[in-house]
Amino acid sequence: MKTNSIVAALAALAQDSRLAIFRALVQAGPAGLPAGKISQAIGISPSSLSFHMKELTHADMVTSRNEGRFVIYSANFATMNSLLAFLTDKCCGGNPCTAISNPACASPEDAAS
Repeated sequence: MKTNSIVAALAALAQDSRLAIFRALVQAGPAGLPAGKISQAIGISPSSLSFHMKELTHADMVTSRNEGRFVIYSANFATMNSLLAFLTDKCCGGNPCTAISNPACASPEDAAS
């Protein structure tokens, strides 16, 4: 992923509603969700949803397809995985990253216990 694409993806996700939308789409899996269901699940108006979907689509975090009169949105898992790979590239100096070998790599759940 190029730096400008990474910045666009992170910027798109750096907003409460868009992050909630993206998480809902990740949970829905490749089948995605129709716009109306996303709007209901997140609790935002259709016009606000349209604005947020435009931002997520522009950042290539979301794809859309038409099924009859419905627009179905899906998380773009390829972009998501590329973003995660970029963020974790050379994690821990290339050493295996586990909570046992490196406490800095512990998940928040591990740190709470």
